[in-house]
Order: sequence, then C-alpha cells, then structure tokens
Amino acid sequence: MPHLALATIVVADYDEAIRFYVDAAGFRLREDTDLGNGKRWVVVAPADDGSAGLLLARATTGDQRGHIGNQTGGRVAFFLHTTDFAADSRRLLDAGVRFVEGPRQEDWGTVGVFEDLYGNRWDLIQRVPDRPGG
Repeated sequence: MPHLALATIVVADYDEAIRFYVDAAGFRLREDTDLGNGKRWVVVAPADDGSAGLLLARATTGDQRGHIGNQTGGRVAFFLHTTDFAADSRRLLDAGVRFVEGPRQEDWGTVGVFEDLYGNRWDLIQRVPDRPGG
C-alpha cells in the first residue's frame, strides 16, 4: 500500500529553514544534497522512523516567494502529534517558537497552534487514545 513520504514546504532560504526545523522544532535532517545551480534536496522529519518528512524547497520565482508562509491560505498546514504535549510545547517555546492558539483541551486531546519561521501554522496535538478527531 502506498504511504505519504514527503510534503513540500516553500522556504526563503535552505539554511535558515534547516536551523528552524532542526534546532527549534527538534526535527532530524534526513538529507541535504547539492543538486547544482544553487538547488538542494533538503529533507527534514520529526523522527528517523521512516515517517513522512518535509522537503524544504527554496522559492525561486516571485510567485513562489509570495506563497512562503501562507501555503494554505492561513489555515493550519501541518499536524504534529506528540505523546507529551507539555514537554514538547515547552521545548518549542524555549526555542523561541510562537504559539498563536492554545493550548486547549478537546474531547480528542490537547492542541496548540504554533507558527514556523515563515508563518505557516502547525497543530501540536496530544491525542486521547481511541478518540476520533485532531
């Protein structure tokens, strides 16, 4: 059965995006390959367990630059699940990450919304086992 391997996020600069996702968000740098002509294949992921990663794609046109930080029209773009909301939200806050909502309790778990360095919105979610939603 197919599985989601990567999702692309348009960034302004490879190195600043790597610093955010690795140093602040705690992701792992899976790959950083020079493709020539200023292009790189950069993949980060929250874990080294084979789960889906993010391809950091540097914007090269004006239209692409216009979508940096607003790839979903202001909606939450990404959903990051955790087993320890308190520890992970504290680590993100300590790294200077800005939460724009929450935390709040829902029937299905705890959620807080944070922004990456470009303004893309992420849900940090600790789910209640066997509850739909989130």
